[in-house]
Amino acid sequence: MSINEMKLGIVGLGKMGGNLSLQAIEKNISVVGKVRNGKPELENQGVKLVTDYDSFFSFLGNPRVIYLSLPAGHTVDEVIGDLLPYLNQGDVILDGGNSFYLDSIEREKRLYKKGIYFLDCGTSGGIDGARHGACFMVGGRDQGVRIAEPFLKKLAINSDGFVHTGAPGSGHFVKLVHNGIEFGMLQAIGEGVSLLLEKNDFNLNLEEIFHNWSNGSVIRGWLVELMEKGLKETNFSEIQSYIEDTGEVNWLIQDAINKEIPIPVISASIMSLFRSRIKDIITYKAIALMRHEFGGHPFGKNEDIIKERSTSRITKI
Repeated sequence: MSINEMKLGIVGLGKMGGNLSLQAIEKNISVVGKVRNGKPELENQGVKLVTDYDSFFSFLGNPRVIYLSLPAGHTVDEVIGDLLPYLNQGDVILDGGNSFYLDSIEREKRLYKKGIYFLDCGTSGGIDGARHGACFMVGGRDQGVRIAEPFLKKLAINSDGFVHTGAPGSGHFVKLVHNGIEFGMLQAIGEGVSLLLEKNDFNLNLEEIFHNWSNGSVIRGWLVELMEKGLKETNFSEIQSYIEDTGEVNWLIQDAINKEIPIPVISASIMSLFRSRIKDIITYKAIALMRHEFGGHPFGKNEDIIKERSTSRITKI
C-alpha cells in the first residue's frame, strides 16, 4: 500500500480521536471521520467529516481500516452494529479504547465468523501522544494486524511504539495492566507531594523539585515531567482532589482475585483513590493534576464519567 493510498476511518472524534486524525493528516494518511455535528477545527485542517455511513465508507479504500475511539461498553457494540451492513470480508476494525479484554475476545469471535478482522488496540500516550505519536499494543490475528500495521506504525511515536502482543484480547489486556501500573505510580508520586508539603519546617518549592527530579534522578519520567508542567500552569491550591475514573482498573483487580495473583500496590491505589471523594487531600490534588495533564481528565466530580463507568462492562468476570 503506497502512502497516497492510505485512508483511515475514525469513529469517535473526541480529544483522542480528534488528535489522532490530525496526526494522520500530517503523515499523509487521508482521514474520514463519522460525526453527528460539525467539528470545524478538524475539517479546516484536512479531516473529511461525514454524518452518514454511506459517505464514510465510499471514502475508504479496500480493505477498509476503521479506528474506534469510544468509551468502553455498549457504545462499542452499538457502533459495530451500525458498521456491519457496510463491511466486507477482509476489512479491519480497531478498538482503540479501554475495552475489557474478555469483551474484545468475544467481539473478535463474532466478527471473524463474518470474515472481518477485529483488533484490540491498547492506545497510550494521552492526548499529546495521539497528536504527536502514540504507543500501540495490538492484539489480533496476524492477517488483520498486517493490514493495520502500516497505519499504526506511522501514528506511533517511533518504531518501538507499536507491538503486536499476540492473540485476540491480548492488546487490551496489556493496556489494562499498563493502566494498573499507572495508578500505582500516580499514587506514589501523589503521596510524595503530601510529604513535601505537609507537616515539615521547610518552605519547599515544588516546581523546582520536580524540575530537578526530571533531570537524572532515579524516578525521572513522563509523570514527573507532567507534574512539573502542571505546577507551572495551574494554581495547585485551587485543584479539587476529587478524582473520577471510568473504573477499568477495577476489572484488573477482580481479574487478579479470580486468578489468585497478588497485586497489593495496584489494589491499594484504587482503594486509596476512593478517599479523594470523601476528603480534600493533597495526594489526590497531585494525582488529579497529573491525570489532567496527560489525559485531559476533569477536575472534580463529573456526571459523564459516572455514567460511562456504570455502562462500561458487558462480560461478567
